[in-house]
Amino acid sequence: MRLHPTRARLAAAALLAAAGLVAASDTGASATATATATATAPTSAAALAAPDIPVANIKAHLTQFQSIATANGGNRAHGRPGYKASLDYVKGKLDTAGFTTSIKQFTSGGRTGYNLIADWPGGDPNQVVMAGAHLDSVTAGPGINDNGSGSAATLETALAVSRAQLKPAKHLRFAWWGAEELGMVGSRNYVNSLTTGDRSHIAGYLNFDMIGSPNPGYFVYDDDPAIEKVFKEYYAGIGVPTEIETEGDGRSDHAPFKSAGIPVGGLFSGADYIKTSAQAQKWGGTAGRAFDPCYHSSCDTTSNIDTTALDRGGDAIAYAVWGLAAQ
Repeated sequence: MRLHPTRARLAAAALLAAAGLVAASDTGASATATATATATAPTSAAALAAPDIPVANIKAHLTQFQSIATANGGNRAHGRPGYKASLDYVKGKLDTAGFTTSIKQFTSGGRTGYNLIADWPGGDPNQVVMAGAHLDSVTAGPGINDNGSGSAATLETALAVSRAQLKPAKHLRFAWWGAEELGMVGSRNYVNSLTTGDRSHIAGYLNFDMIGSPNPGYFVYDDDPAIEKVFKEYYAGIGVPTEIETEGDGRSDHAPFKSAGIPVGGLFSGADYIKTSAQAQKWGGTAGRAFDPCYHSSCDTTSNIDTTALDRGGDAIAYAVWGLAAQ
């Protein structure tokens, strides 16, 4: 997630060097209901089809991102070899799974950047459901929560689509964005490249940025009521209360889509804001501590992930993708 502009001048002080918390235990959750991109009732058939995304698979992708960063100067930042290696890893998985992938190139800060777009065959091309996450890290560290977590969970959801040989009513498209940390450069470049007709065909864009924070909260974007409802239904179904997401407003890749008039939604588990006592009572964790003490720091490694939050987030993504693309 991009650093909040009002905090940019204090970035060095804001980056906490505290060690990441030990990952929590795996508590798999399966979806029980779903909803379409319009304000219609949940569709039970789609709910039954929505899979439980294996958190072990998501964590395996995170291990790969960590290894890539370690082999490439400790980060996966825009214009650095670690970013391109991360993109190649994701693309290889999607190509093998039967997606049609394309790489969109752009330039920012004198360095070449890349977006990866993956389309699943079939579905109405005039009704596109997109799910995306930024793949780049900051230069300070490997970016395993920010945003390996969203990237890995989105990838594993796409692979689950392939394993199920899903035949959705709407067309499914997945995306991994470059240079988000420089101001949503990659996603903005993509949205700006779309014709008016292309934009009108996107029924909704779902954004996943930091979903495995070590002291997690459960935040849902409230930008579009129908999409918001889907995510709230999922968490209500597993007995987890949510709050409206405010920390990341305008700071991640949903912003260019929203500015273009495209419905957006998504999930977030918190960055450098401090968990309150009320939130700790509701969700567990530690009050008075940042949701992610390793935000934008070198300690944002595979040790900086809460497995329970990551597991729930992965299942919530699948719940939304299956439901919103169902009709």
